[in-house]
Amino acid sequence: MKIGTPKEVFDGEARVAMTPESARMLQKLGYDCAIEAGAGVAAGFMDEAYAEAGVEVVHGAEALWRGADVIAKVRPPSDAEVGMLTADKLLISFFWPAQNGDLMQAAANKGASVIAMDMVPRISRAQKMDALSSMANIAGYRAVIEAGNNFGRFFTGQITAAGKVPPAKVLVVGAGVAGLAAIGTSTALGAITYAFDVRPEVAEQVESMGAEFVYLDFEETAKDGAESGGYASVSSPEFAAAQLAKFREIAPDIDIVITTALIPNREAPELWTKDMVDAMKPGSVIIDLAAEKGGNCKLTVMDQKIVTDNGVTIIGYTDFPSRMATQSSTLYATNIRHMMTDLTPDKDGRVNHNMEDDVIRGATIAHANEITFPPPPPKVKAIAAQKPKEKVKEKTPAEKRADEVAAFKAQTKSQVTLLAVGGALVLFVGLFAPASFMQHFIVFVLSVFIGFQVIWGVAHSLHTPLMAVTNAISSIIILGALMQIGSGSWLVILLAALSVFMAGINIFGGFLVTRRMLAMFQKS
Repeated sequence: MKIGTPKEVFDGEARVAMTPESARMLQKLGYDCAIEAGAGVAAGFMDEAYAEAGVEVVHGAEALWRGADVIAKVRPPSDAEVGMLTADKLLISFFWPAQNGDLMQAAANKGASVIAMDMVPRISRAQKMDALSSMANIAGYRAVIEAGNNFGRFFTGQITAAGKVPPAKVLVVGAGVAGLAAIGTSTALGAITYAFDVRPEVAEQVESMGAEFVYLDFEETAKDGAESGGYASVSSPEFAAAQLAKFREIAPDIDIVITTALIPNREAPELWTKDMVDAMKPGSVIIDLAAEKGGNCKLTVMDQKIVTDNGVTIIGYTDFPSRMATQSSTLYATNIRHMMTDLTPDKDGRVNHNMEDDVIRGATIAHANEITFPPPPPKVKAIAAQKPKEKVKEKTPAEKRADEVAAFKAQTKSQVTLLAVGGALVLFVGLFAPASFMQHFIVFVLSVFIGFQVIWGVAHSLHTPLMAVTNAISSIIILGALMQIGSGSWLVILLAALSVFMAGINIFGGFLVTRRMLAMFQKS
């Protein structure tokens, strides 16, 4: 069978569904590959590169659609392209079936099979085919770059001879794939980054990336991500009101807002209202990644950049992935290749459209002259972050004082017990040991006690940088050994000599190690 990729007919679309590298991998599955001449030029992939990879370069869309058994493309097909489908063909592309019912019905009437890459279920096994996440990752990154291009200041704070520049404050609304990509890029550029999401389980991810999660003083939590297909679900009116109140509170302090909130098969929720835009400072920027579904910002105009009367720039571009066409095409072509791998379990170059497979069934919207959308729930749960650990309630000053008193009492009790045991041991030794032994024993005990107390008082964080000094101090026991080395008892002399030897290793070894450590920090 042959896999063909036509040139995208959507105005301004620069991505391509097949790259020379993905074509090589598809050929290993047993497929022949073809591409329409010029299809990859806008993404930086020349026809010559495809030819070198063994791909047939076909002139004309009709010839490509007629000769290919599997059509892989990016955007949903046009009416003319659906007209070129036949009962023996498989179409793989973004489709948005909820918004393109007529196209889906036309494809089903043709008898063709259609796999919508936007319908790949969010389960662990399907992550490698999740084209929505691939494109959202790029869109989140590009949104920050676009914001920086329209923002009149640095992202990071700077102190220069000409004065101090404060860091930008960025708010990311929605912490899905696009939101997390935006958070990572914003923090990397040095901005003070805040993030909000209706799903509480993402707070830990946000904070681990260096951003601050915006919490609401509200008891309701959103439906678990595993129950909602890994997406945010619809919130109650009370929760939505509390959310808008929080945004109104922080809007005057925010320089850049990036909104990414979407709910499957619904219009984008309105989260940034006109009064919030009016409250923002002149020069602020809003990037609305939900513009294609109506926008999270009330004033967003799809595919346009506008500047409000108070100097706030609002960008509603829907082609952020296409603005990074080379990277987007590489990732999307890889998603397609993984989908074809699942469709070709025997690696014999023939499609096995197994409707019992969770991933294939979930992504298939038309098959065998029937519309198969919406799909049944997958047999396994969607990917969802684990619930964060409950935050430990901060103790009051009175509770902290009570804990300190209890710890002091416990420590005192332990020390008294040790002193009692030690006293009893010394008394026992004193009753039965000769006076000459007691003299040596007392010196030994005092040396050990002093060395222990001195080293115990050094903070743990200082042990490594002060290794030489602390080792020398702890080796104060060497004084006791030197005092006993002149004793007449051969056993005492032997033990004193061993003590001097081991203490010497401790002292000189500590200085040697410290010297090597300090050398690591010296400039060459």
